[in-house]
Amino acid sequence: MINKKEKTLPNQSAVLNVIGEGTTIKGDLISDGDLRIDGKVIGSINTKAKCVIGHSAIVEGNVDAKNCDISGKVEGDVKVSEILLIKAQGVINGDLRTSKLVVENGGEFNGSCIMGNAVSITKSQNENSELARSATAS
Repeated sequence: MINKKEKTLPNQSAVLNVIGEGTTIKGDLISDGDLRIDGKVIGSINTKAKCVIGHSAIVEGNVDAKNCDISGKVEGDVKVSEILLIKAQGVINGDLRTSKLVVENGGEFNGSCIMGNAVSITKSQNENSELARSATAS
């Protein structure tokens, strides 16, 4: 009897996708693995893992990731379920929603920020919705 070895797929979060400097992508990026952006992305970025936006990167769209390090420029909203790190050269022009935020000296964001774990973020959204409804009903 022949013993066949089963093919196993690599761990999806171990996959690294790179958009190099000098490359422009028009459209949404969706990935289960890590992303590193050093070029330009015109569209939204969505990953279930880590997203690194390098110092030469420009993103014109929203970013949604588990963890994110930003050294480049983002023109859009950023939603990170765990830790968002804005490095010294990083610039975000948009609203932030994250569990934890670290901003290095020189890093900047222009917009509003909501912080806390996913439960408290959802809870505050529900409370704000109820307040708005009761204010409208009055």
